[in-house]
Amino acid sequence: MDFGNGVRFKKDVYDGIMMNNIGIILIILIAWNIIVFAVYGMDKSRAKRNERRISEKTLLLSAALFGGAGALLGMYIFRHKTKHLKFKIGVPLLLIVNIVIVVTYMRIYVF
Repeated sequence: MDFGNGVRFKKDVYDGIMMNNIGIILIILIAWNIIVFAVYGMDKSRAKRNERRISEKTLLLSAALFGGAGALLGMYIFRHKTKHLKFKIGVPLLLIVNIVIVVTYMRIYVF
């Protein structure tokens, strides 16, 4: 593979590098979604104890920044924010957007 600057790589070496990057990206996404899931659980726990809460803005932003799966799982496992329309509709839509972006990235740069 020629990158235009005189540096050439064998296709298998380049593919190996890209697969390693995808693996790292997937690990980061999984870790982030676990964190988002935990944040939803923490907010539910704080709500039960009448303690200072995590703002709805923060919860939705964490879902928008590729934490949609963790947010959706957190909503339904902890039964948290499931009656709020902006969460009931917004989080699944954000998850769909997250998936579309990741799949598009993978199609452009990997496959």
